Amino acid sequence: MSRSYTGLVFILPAIIVLAMLIAYPVIYTGYLSVTDPQGALTTKNFVNVIRAPASLQAFLNLIYFVGGSIVFQVVLGTAAAILLNQSFYGRGIVRSITLIPWVVPGIVAATTWAWMFHTEFGIINYMLTGAGAIPAPIGWLTNKDTVMPVMIAINVWKLFPFVAVMVLAGLQSVPQELYEAARMDGANFWNEVRDIMLPQVRPVIVSVTLLLVIWGLNSITLIYAITRGGPANKTLITPILIFRLAFESFQFNQAAALSVLFFIVAAIIVAIYLRVSRSPEGA
Repeated sequence: MSRSYTGLVFILPAIIVLAMLIAYPVIYTGYLSVTDPQGALTTKNFVNVIRAPASLQAFLNLIYFVGGSIVFQVVLGTAAAILLNQSFYGRGIVRSITLIPWVVPGIVAATTWAWMFHTEFGIINYMLTGAGAIPAPIGWLTNKDTVMPVMIAINVWKLFPFVAVMVLAGLQSVPQELYEAARMDGANFWNEVRDIMLPQVRPVIVSVTLLLVIWGLNSITLIYAITRGGPANKTLITPILIFRLAFESFQFNQAAALSVLFFIVAAIIVAIYLRVSRSPEGA
C-alpha cells in the first residue's frame, strides 16, 4: 500500500464523522428548504419566511444585539487588557478573577442574571431603590425599552474577558524596546497606548472581533434562557425564531428555509467584515 493510501486510511474515520455531523445536516437542511412536507419541490418556504413580519424583526433585533454587544466587548476587553498588562501588586489574582464571567456556563450565567434583574426579588432593584436611585422597582426583563439593553449588558459581561485575554496575549509579545524608545522621546502612558499598544495588537482585535461576530450571530443561550424572545418579541432573534419554527410549530421546511437565508446573510456579513478590516499590507 502506498503512503498516500495509508494516510487516507488513517484520516477516513475523521472524514466519516465530519460527513455525518456536518455535511449530512447541511445537505438535508438545504433539501428541506426547497420541499414541502410531502417532498415536492417548492419555493413557498422562502416566500413565507421572507414575508413573515417576525423574520425581519428577529433579524433587526439580532443586528442590534450583536452590534451593541461587540462594541462594548471590544472596548472594555481591550481596556481591561491594557490595565492587566501593567505591573501592580496582586496582578495574577486580578487576572484570574477577570476570567470568571467567561468560564461560567452560559445557562448558569443566564439563570443568575435573570434572578438579579427580577422585578420583585432581584438584587439590582433592591440596591437601586435602597440607594434612592429609582423610586420604584423596574421591570428590566418585562419592559420593552429596557430588556434588550439588559441582554446586551449581560452578553458583554460574559464575553469581554475573552477579548481581554486575547489582547493581553498580544500585548505580552510587544517588544519592550518600543516602550523604552517612546519614553526617551517623552511619550506618556496615553501616547504608548495610542501609538504602540493598539497598533501592535490590531491583528488580534480584528481576529477576536470576527469570532465575536460569528458567535453573536449564532447566540441563543442567554436570550432564550432569560426571556425566550419576549416581551412582545423585543428580544426575538433569528436563531430563536428558527428554533420556534422547527421545534415548537413543527414547520421544519420553513425553519430550514430561514436557516439557509440566515446562513447566506451571515456569510455576507463576515465577508464584508473581512474585506473592510483587511490590513493595507494584505490589500
